[in-house]
Amino acid sequence: MQRGNLSTGSEFVLVGLSDAPEVRLLLFVLFLIIYLATVAGNISILVAISTNTHLHSPMYFFLGNLSLLDILCPTITVPKMLEALLLENKVISFHGCMFQLFFLIDIVGTEIFLLAVMAYDRYIAICHPLQYMNIMSMKLCAHLAIGIWVAGLLNSLLHTSLIFTLSFCGSNEVDQYYCDIPPMLALSCLSTYSRELVILTVAGAVGGSAFVVTLISYVYILSAILCMNSSESRHKAFSTCGSHLTAVCLFYGTTICTYARPSSTYLPNQDRIVSMLYGILTPLLNPIIYSLRNKEVKCALRRVISQVRTALTTQEQEHHSLSLAPSGAPPTG
Repeated sequence: MQRGNLSTGSEFVLVGLSDAPEVRLLLFVLFLIIYLATVAGNISILVAISTNTHLHSPMYFFLGNLSLLDILCPTITVPKMLEALLLENKVISFHGCMFQLFFLIDIVGTEIFLLAVMAYDRYIAICHPLQYMNIMSMKLCAHLAIGIWVAGLLNSLLHTSLIFTLSFCGSNEVDQYYCDIPPMLALSCLSTYSRELVILTVAGAVGGSAFVVTLISYVYILSAILCMNSSESRHKAFSTCGSHLTAVCLFYGTTICTYARPSSTYLPNQDRIVSMLYGILTPLLNPIIYSLRNKEVKCALRRVISQVRTALTTQEQEHHSLSLAPSGAPPTG
C-alpha cells in the first residue's frame, strides 16, 4: 500500500468485490453474462429502431439514444471489474482512473437529461397529439439530443476537474470497484468541503431540474389519461408511459442515493450495491422494460431475429453446398 502524495504518475488500487477465489470466479461468470446480455439487448433495440421505418419517430429516436448510453455505461466499469475478478489485477493508473470517472459522470449526466426529455416527449404526445409532429420535429429532436450530450460532457468536465485537482495522499486504495466521486474524495489529504459543496449544488441543480421536468410532465400526462373516454386509449397510454416511468424510477432513485449526499455518509458495502443497480442492472433491464411493454418494439425485434435466422440459414446452406461440391468442379455461374 503506497503512502505519501500521489502524483499523476501514481496508481490506484480498486477494492474488489471478493478475495475468495471461488467467489471471484462465480462473480466473473455472473457479471460477464450480465454484461454480454446488456450489450446484446441494447444493440438489438438499436438495430430494430434503425431498420424499421415505423419506429423512425421522436419517441424511438430518444430510446435509441438511451440504448446507446446503456451500452456505454457498463462498458466503462465492467471490463476492469472482470479483469480484477479473473486476473486479480486491481491496479489502475492515475489517468486511467481520471478517464473512467470522466466518462462515467458524462454518461450518467447525459442519461439524467435524456430521461427528462423523454418525459417531455410523452407529455406532448399524450396532451397535444394533434400538434405532436409539428412540435417534436426531427430538427428539434436532433437539437435536444446534441444539447443533452453536450450538457452531460460539460457536467462531467466540472466534476472531474474538481476531483483530480485535489492532492491525494495516504492510502491509494479506492474503496469501490471503479473510480467514483465519493471514494476519490475520501483519499484527499486536503479539506474537500468547498468542492463537495459545488458538487452537491451542481448535482442538485442538474438532478433537481430534470426531476421537476419529469414530474410536471407526468402530472399532466396522468391528468390527460384519466380524462380519456376510451379504455383502450387509456391502456395504450399507460403502457407507453409505464415503461419510461419504470426506467426513470430505477435510474433517478439509485443515482440520487449515490451523488446527492455528502461523502461523509459514504458506506462502501452498501454503495457498491447501489452503484450496481444504476451501472449494471438498469442498462440490462431497460431493453426488457421497453420491449415487453411495447408492441411495436416487440414486432421490430421479432423481424430482426427472423432476418438474422434467415441470413444464418442461407449462409449455412451455401457452406454445406460448397462442402459437397467436387474438389475439381468449376464454379457455377
